[in-house]
Amino acid sequence: MKDGQKSIVSQGVRVDERIIPVPASISAEAQAMLHAAVREGAPLNALIPTPSPQDHEAWRQMQIAADRYYAETLLETVKETKGNLETLHLDTTTVHVATPENIRLGDCVLIDLHGGALVFGGGDSCRESARVQAERHGMICYGIDYRMPPDHPYPAALDDCIMTYRHLIQRYGANRVVFSGRSAGGNLTMATILRARDEALPFPAGAVLLSPEVDLTESGDSFQTNRTIDVILPNSLMSNNLLYANGADLSHPYLSPLFGEISADFPPTFLQSGTRDLLLSNAVRLHRKLRRAGVPAELHVFEAMPHGGFGGAPEDQELTEEVVRFVTCCLAKTVR
Repeated sequence: MKDGQKSIVSQGVRVDERIIPVPASISAEAQAMLHAAVREGAPLNALIPTPSPQDHEAWRQMQIAADRYYAETLLETVKETKGNLETLHLDTTTVHVATPENIRLGDCVLIDLHGGALVFGGGDSCRESARVQAERHGMICYGIDYRMPPDHPYPAALDDCIMTYRHLIQRYGANRVVFSGRSAGGNLTMATILRARDEALPFPAGAVLLSPEVDLTESGDSFQTNRTIDVILPNSLMSNNLLYANGADLSHPYLSPLFGEISADFPPTFLQSGTRDLLLSNAVRLHRKLRRAGVPAELHVFEAMPHGGFGGAPEDQELTEEVVRFVTCCLAKTVR
């Protein structure tokens, strides 16, 4: 072994090639999902090439395909969902407002921030997600169809979120607003709260962060240990991150909110991840940072769960019930 190779190996643990089996410790539905996401030992998602940050046309084509797929996967979920849905335009910001047929938490609002690696998940998928969240929580839901690269890089999405938040605290009051963000939406949830503080706006009543993408520098341990093991996000998202940042410093708190300053008055926070989630370290590190600051924070880590869940397994339903409980608790004093 050459000296350079020996030096590199001595800095970490060498892992021999091996097969990571689907565990029997999760539901049959979750096991089936993990099996279906792999072909000949490789995650299907690992076979999808990622364009360079400079190839904007390739990103646009990926957006079209991904948004079509996201919308199709929601059809089964929303086909029996009732209630009213309208679309608002707040200057440059598009917001889908869903009102459930049966309102349980009146005069309160949930801000739903979709996932999609900061590039995908807008349009129809964003709209239908708002409808699902409204019925799930029994409250009005604002799904922000935030602008995304390549046409609208940072800070366009964050501008859309802070504009919507300003609108809602004027209409409802900050103590009647809860944020909920998945993956990239978790990034924007945290970034919006940090920016709200910097702009002297009041904090919301709570925040739900599901597998949040809060470190665009990808410095956490799980970006190495769960690489390939996460069948949904098997590889780095650095190309997405660089496309989104458009030359801005990835470690800035508005891009990587994990590095922002946290104070004890930060809103109660719900964090979720899975032991196979590429972004597990994000949730773990943010949870410890919140706890050190004295912020009420819950961390829910699910066995063998990849990024984004199992697609409808009992574990996903359990997570939904936990989130509904948390949101209700955040608003309990307000709705009495």
